[in-house]
Amino acid sequence: MAEDDRPVPLDEYPVHQVPLSMKHVATGDRNAYDRCIFHIFDHAGRHLLILGLGVYPNAGVIDAYATVRIGDTLHAVRASDALGDDRMDLRVGPLSITVEEPLKRLRLRCAGDGADSLSYDLTWTADFPAVWEPHHVQRRGGRLTLEGRRFVQAGSVSGVLRVGGTEIRVTSGEWTGTRDRSWGVRPIPGEDAGRAGDEGRPEGFHWLWVPVRFEDRFVMVIVQEDADGHRSLNEALLVRPGHRDLQLGWPHTEIAYRSGTRHPERAVLHLTGPDRSPLEMSAEIVLSSPLAIGAGYPPADDWQHGTWRGRDWTDRRTYDLSDPAAHPLAGYGVTDHAARFTLDGRTGYGIFEHGSFGRHDPSGFTGFDSTAP
Repeated sequence: MAEDDRPVPLDEYPVHQVPLSMKHVATGDRNAYDRCIFHIFDHAGRHLLILGLGVYPNAGVIDAYATVRIGDTLHAVRASDALGDDRMDLRVGPLSITVEEPLKRLRLRCAGDGADSLSYDLTWTADFPAVWEPHHVQRRGGRLTLEGRRFVQAGSVSGVLRVGGTEIRVTSGEWTGTRDRSWGVRPIPGEDAGRAGDEGRPEGFHWLWVPVRFEDRFVMVIVQEDADGHRSLNEALLVRPGHRDLQLGWPHTEIAYRSGTRHPERAVLHLTGPDRSPLEMSAEIVLSSPLAIGAGYPPADDWQHGTWRGRDWTDRRTYDLSDPAAHPLAGYGVTDHAARFTLDGRTGYGIFEHGSFGRHDPSGFTGFDSTAP
């Protein structure tokens, strides 16, 4: 028997879903993936740390990243390697995630390579149960291009973050951490788009992903719309420990954009209570980080998730975010905004993830070059 055909450690556990080794996924699609993202930020809006790790079984790749924005500087660490057999070993380069208690406590670490480099040792602890997001399906032409199963969760964070020689204490009362776990099929670079890419270009895409942690409740809002406002993904959910989750209707948003951009500064999310009473959750942006800069999300031009960089690849760099014109592709990717929220007299903290590209009739955007007045 060839070594590549032998069982892997996870095969010891009764977790199989199909008659295959846990080394293999049930699809042969090269775009199969399994990954996570964490958002960790202080309530004053001084620091926004985004980190994640992903495996791409059919590409044979594991990679991870961490970015932290402080002022106008974004510090980034990215690492990639060949995917091994032990799927419970979530380490690549200096970055690691340890599941200390599933769905309750995780250890997040990044080793530094010098006094001025980014490093951290943090413990993320759940404050609310994990909840499913809507099943996410997208097709381009006749082909399934994205099918994801996701859950989201909000918690507290404690530990140490070191950036540029400065040690920052992360305390649970002054910082919030949200996380998302997803798996399925999602495009990775390196594939010819073919006819669908040439003839099936969408006119517009509008996206909101908003997890918010209040002291006694967690709110999750998701909106995906086409150019004409047709909604293909919709969620508004209120979660409280010990209570049944409440659906908060069909969310509508009013976003105040910075003039000449699609950068949100404030927003109101209009929700509906179970008794049909209107609820308004307002958001004030305190710090922003484009995922196309440093974090490897499309359309990043220096590294994207799932790409093969050889064994033991690690990259550290900083980006100057003071001049948006220096990063022209960032506006065509999703941006994560740390925000302060208010709902029914309560103050909460969370992420206002937003991307709006091309035409979007409800917002008044007429094309890819259209911005707020």
